[in-house]
Formats: sequence, C-alpha cells, structure tokens
Amino acid sequence: MNKRVLVAGSGGIGRAVGLLLRELGSIDVDLVLTDAHASQTESAAGFICAASEARGCVDTLTLPLDGSAPELDKALAASHIVLDCLPGSQAPRVARWALEHGLHYVNLTEYVAETKQVMALARDAQTGFALQAGLAPGFINVLGMQLFGRFCQRFGVDGADTLKMRVGALTRNAEAPHFYGFTWSPVGVATEYVKPAEVVRDFKKVECPSLEQVETLLIDDMQYEEATTSGGAADLPEALAGRVRDLDYKTLRYPGHWAWARQQLAEIGAAPDRIEQLQDRMLAQIPHLDDDVVVIYAAVEGPDRDGRRQRLDRAYRVYPETFAGRTLKAIQSTTAAGMAECARLLLTTDIRGPLLQSQLDPEDYMHGPYVSAVYGRPLSHKKL
Repeated sequence: MNKRVLVAGSGGIGRAVGLLLRELGSIDVDLVLTDAHASQTESAAGFICAASEARGCVDTLTLPLDGSAPELDKALAASHIVLDCLPGSQAPRVARWALEHGLHYVNLTEYVAETKQVMALARDAQTGFALQAGLAPGFINVLGMQLFGRFCQRFGVDGADTLKMRVGALTRNAEAPHFYGFTWSPVGVATEYVKPAEVVRDFKKVECPSLEQVETLLIDDMQYEEATTSGGAADLPEALAGRVRDLDYKTLRYPGHWAWARQQLAEIGAAPDRIEQLQDRMLAQIPHLDDDVVVIYAAVEGPDRDGRRQRLDRAYRVYPETFAGRTLKAIQSTTAAGMAECARLLLTTDIRGPLLQSQLDPEDYMHGPYVSAVYGRPLSHKKL
C-alpha cells in the first residue's frame, strides 16, 4: 500500500521533497500538496508530475489561513505523515494537526521557540515527530555527530576540544556592497541574523549574539567568512555539552557581507521590530537568484589518547541538480533530502515522540537514498 504524504506548503521546498520522494528510494507514495494559495499547489503538482513515470497520486488542497477545515481534516485522516514546509511560525499549528490525527510529522524550522513548543506537544505522542530535519539545522548536525563519533572511536577518546558546523546558501556570484543574493526565505535570513545563537563554551551550553566571531575559512581553495547565527546547531549544544569544550554553528558568506549586515543592524539599533526592518532593508537592496550553490563544512578537533593534536573534517559543495527531468536549486535539494530521509525513517520504523538530529543514526542517514543522491562525495578542504 502506498504511503500517503501530506505536504504542508507547496513552495520551493515542498515541491522538492515531493519530487524526491516519488523519484528516489523504495517507498511508493501518494502526495497531497497543500498551500494557502491554490495556484501554488497546482504549480507544484505540475512540476512534480512532468516527465515523471513514478506511480502514485498527486492531489492538491487549499489550506485555511487559520485553524482547520473539513477538507483538510478529511485529507489528514487518510494520510500517514505530514511534512511541514510552512514558515517556522506555523510549526506548532501543523504539529497539532499531526497529533490530533495520529500522524507522523517532520519539520524544517530553525526557530528555537517553536521547536520547543512542538517537542512539548509530541512528548507522549504515539507517532514520530522529526524536528529541524532540513539542511541547517538538519544535515549539518548529522554530519557533525558522524564526525564526532568517528573522532572518538579512531583516536580512543570520549570527547573533543571543538566541533564546528558551517553552511552557506549562496549565489554563484555576488556584488558589492552586500556580496549576497537571496536563494531562500528572506524572513528566515533576517531571523537567523537577529536572534541569539546557542553554542557550547567551556563544556556548557550558552547563548551568544548572532553575527559575532567573524572568521575566515578556506574550503577547496575558496575563501569565505563565517559568523554565528541562530538555530543551525539544533539540539547538539545539549546533546554534547560536557563532551565538547567548544561547539558552534556558523553561516558562511562571501567576504564583505557580514560587515554590510552588521552595519545595517547598527543603523536599525535596538528597535523591537529589528527582524522586520532588516528584512525590508535586505529586500530593497539584495536580488533573488536561482543559480545557487550550497557550501558545507564540519570539523572535530582535539588531542588523541597520546596527546597529539588531531582533526577530522568534511566539506561539500552542491549545485543545482536534475531529477526526473526537473531541476532543483541547490538549496531545494539539500533541504528536501534531509526531510525525505527522516520521513523514510518514520514510515518504516516504530519511532514515537520527538526525534532530534543528535538521535539519528548517522551512517543510515548519510547512506540513505535521498541524502546520498543529493550530496554525493565530500570535497577536499582546509582551514586558514
């Protein structure tokens, strides 16, 4: 029997995860594509079905702006899982749908407060709730856990000095003064630039301001700048506190962008609507582009059991890719692949309650049909 998958939000990521689920892996799916805008669901259905020979239905449904509706309740009652591709502020609402109808649930959001709300809702659930399952948070955290486990095993230790996780969703080219182009949600970018970041310092989880600790990084001989941002560390600050002296997630940008962004926030000041003001400034000056690249780097470093300094690291660079004749932007495929792997896990096992990134089996995840197809092999890399 096909697994019926309701996709909440049929924008770039919603249609990408629908495409990957139909075209890769061994799970046969029927899709219900939903969105507040009927034109969006019709467009997504056309995108997924064009040039596809995959079996399974692709239906569409318009979401109410608030609450639920009889048509939505009927679709939920007939589904096995909800994939939440709506803005992070909607996560508790969509999670309640899954809880009320006894469905599995997967989301993507980097929003910390909403994630904690969903965790509380799902604590005693009889189905699985996989949280923060995209790229960052998501893939980068599983990669970090994989490297940490391998580091401890290879060098005969139980901890490390540092765990670094870095991701940049970038355009291929960038111009002054901002050295940036939008490849994903502007409100998501503005939010992660303003809200504080959770990190580990001296073995303890703490908060630090975003857009701090700007450093230079070389990946495969290309130079980037990294800075702290909110949300990308997922639950690793809690999972590895006491075992890693310093742990953090930072966003990668081309040199010059962080100076520009910090100047914008300095001019805005301590206004209560800093996120909205920053978003407005960015939208007025920064273009949207489709020709993107996602750059990923993670490293674990510390002494081995003999006291010698060691490091394990991995880097990836992902460009737009074609599946079943349809091209996905790099940010679409990298985000959707992690969500699809978590959906596979929930649909084929008996996981119940919250499922966090630190709890996933890194080897199963990294070799799964969706992640392996999108990310491929890591690059060579080095630190400046």
